[in-house]
Amino acid sequence: MGDKENAYVLQAAIAKAGYEAEKATIRDIHLKVAPGELVGLIGPNGAGKSTTVKTIMGLMPNVTGKVEIGGRHKRYAYVPEQPVYYEYFTLWEHLRLAASVFGITEAQFASKAERLLEQFRLTEEKHHYPMSFSKGMQQKLMLIIAFLLEPDIYIVDEPFVGLDPRATSDFLSLLQGELDRGAGVLMSTHVLDTAERICRSFVLINQGSIVAQGSLDQVRRDAGCAEDATLSQCFLALT
Repeated sequence: MGDKENAYVLQAAIAKAGYEAEKATIRDIHLKVAPGELVGLIGPNGAGKSTTVKTIMGLMPNVTGKVEIGGRHKRYAYVPEQPVYYEYFTLWEHLRLAASVFGITEAQFASKAERLLEQFRLTEEKHHYPMSFSKGMQQKLMLIIAFLLEPDIYIVDEPFVGLDPRATSDFLSLLQGELDRGAGVLMSTHVLDTAERICRSFVLINQGSIVAQGSLDQVRRDAGCAEDATLSQCFLALT
């Protein structure tokens, strides 16, 4: 495999995708994520962000196009906006299950899981059931599982919802460590000020298609905004 093929941990070329065979929800979505790159997927409600994410993960019934996961293991981790958990599994059992599915050894699992629990201040809750947790604590569980797996690409949907400022800081610190490791991140978010600060590039979607793409300077040009315009100002101009 050549260097060119190794250049991206995610490549998506989606001509069209939708829930019904004759009705496309998104069209002409082309995006790439390189190792160590954080790409922000931005758009108003109903713009097609969720459909794009589902298409990338192979969950849409009607797709014309191609999605490739790259990297060493060709593995992705998905962090949903709404936490998903088993009602009768403790926090620790959730982590152990994820580790076993991905072939993580017991020695590797225990040390890393304990470290992540301490980082997110959930050590005392390790044997409790997530159904009793707050939304923020449940979201931390989703993040811990993702970081435990060390994938080639993270696909993260509204990660800041429900997180307090300290948990947000912990999340961003861990995310930066993963970027330094060479993982890529595709992050769908409405928190535009944070996205502007942490993302290297952006994909803005409106009405099912990309309306701007690239660095913030490129987005400004696409939006016809001033050189010092914020991402939020560009978002409003484009949507």
